[in-house]
Amino acid sequence: MIENWPLLTIITFLPMIGVLFLLMIRGDEASVARNARHVALWVSGFTFIISLALVFGFDSTSSSYQFEENRAWLPAVGISYHLGVDGISMPFILLSTLLSPLAILASWKAITHRVREYMIAFLVLETMMIGMFASLDMLMFYLFFEGVLIPMFLIIGVWGGGRRVYAAFKFFLYTLLGSVLMLVCMLAMYLDAGTTDIPALTAHSFAAGVQTWLFIGFLASFAVKVPMWPVHTWLPDAHVEAPTAGSMILAGVLLKMGGYGFIRFSLPMFPLASEMFAPLIFALSIIAIVYTSLVALAQSDMKKLIAYSSVAHMGFVTIGIFTLTEQGVAGAMFQMISHGLVSAALFFCVGVVYDRLHTRDISAYGGVAAVMPRYAVFFMFMMLASVGLPGTSGFVGEMLVLVGAWKASSWVAFFTATGLVLGATYMLWLYRRVMFGTIESADVGAMERISRREVLIFAPLTVLVLWFGIYPASLLDVMANSILAVLDNAASGGAMVIAGR
Repeated sequence: MIENWPLLTIITFLPMIGVLFLLMIRGDEASVARNARHVALWVSGFTFIISLALVFGFDSTSSSYQFEENRAWLPAVGISYHLGVDGISMPFILLSTLLSPLAILASWKAITHRVREYMIAFLVLETMMIGMFASLDMLMFYLFFEGVLIPMFLIIGVWGGGRRVYAAFKFFLYTLLGSVLMLVCMLAMYLDAGTTDIPALTAHSFAAGVQTWLFIGFLASFAVKVPMWPVHTWLPDAHVEAPTAGSMILAGVLLKMGGYGFIRFSLPMFPLASEMFAPLIFALSIIAIVYTSLVALAQSDMKKLIAYSSVAHMGFVTIGIFTLTEQGVAGAMFQMISHGLVSAALFFCVGVVYDRLHTRDISAYGGVAAVMPRYAVFFMFMMLASVGLPGTSGFVGEMLVLVGAWKASSWVAFFTATGLVLGATYMLWLYRRVMFGTIESADVGAMERISRREVLIFAPLTVLVLWFGIYPASLLDVMANSILAVLDNAASGGAMVIAGR
């Protein structure tokens, strides 16, 4: 029954209906702001509830695309409106629909000017994120992939901190430059295969020499999105200047677009190039893990520390993907979902104390646990999940990646494992410095305890991190067949190209 509904279209474009409602709100500034908050929350919350139908209607035993919608869009050039999900894209759509209402709740009191425009930007961003993960046409994927830049650029540039314009333009230019190269490669793929349909492109065999250039073009875009070293420098600046909710979405969903792109395009479509460039990816990822972890240790800004930790964690993801093993790719997928939940929670943790003291400087805090005990518990849990404590989702993803890395190379596994030690070092240092010790500032001693609204944001993230840590099969089973299909396509595609030489 559900399969007959245009479910993905509804989920994708429902936030845009919310935008129309927001544009119709009239009244004084305070009334508009209040109504805009409620409309955005209700629309994003309703979108999440509808997206749960994907879970209940999804057949995890199948590797094929489900809930497909395929209609002619530009028939003259073979471009169609093609949506569908498999075990790889469906978890990301649910992650996007979950974090969107939580981010709006996180902005409830923090954003006080141009509230309506801010909520419009978030709802447009939600549509772009969902559309990108649901697209099965390459042109549609590109439009949604690039469309994400515009609302996030505005969120950072209008509602960000003191250096917001610099951070917004740096974010925009870095990601746009990489994406231009990807667009050129997409055009070459269309001319070679005669279609923009992603399943058809996956089945198409590109020549070995062509694969190399296509891989480099896609790498230029996806590496910036992940971000990989050395094109990661935009991320700390963007996080520091972005409002709390912007950081939650940026770390929770937008960083996963690069990893998703590697799994959806690079592995199945360019299998020979993926194997050839794997050592380079390993080297860049190991540098990212070790270097950014050491840089994180030297930070005085809480947001900047967590931003550098995100680069290190995404290094695990890229290593896992390019091990080309079932465990590695599954671990990378699991790590992306886990990091999406944990990093969003950690940035919200920073936002909670920033709303009270209006500083992110680590040295300004100390003894917070005595003043805000419930907050200290949430922070501790997410910090331990970030360092991969057994029983949390972080442990499962990192262990699977390490197993995959060991199969690929024991040296890669060894250097990857150093990230676990370094990650524990800087996160424990941050927690000790902020939560414990004597209360040296009167402002810290006067901080309000966390509100019901803040608990409401923490609660679902905590439950999910714990659930996936204790029962990882609930997520791994959904992804398993789709991951095997990607790896099988990669293996068979590579063999076909070699046979055709």
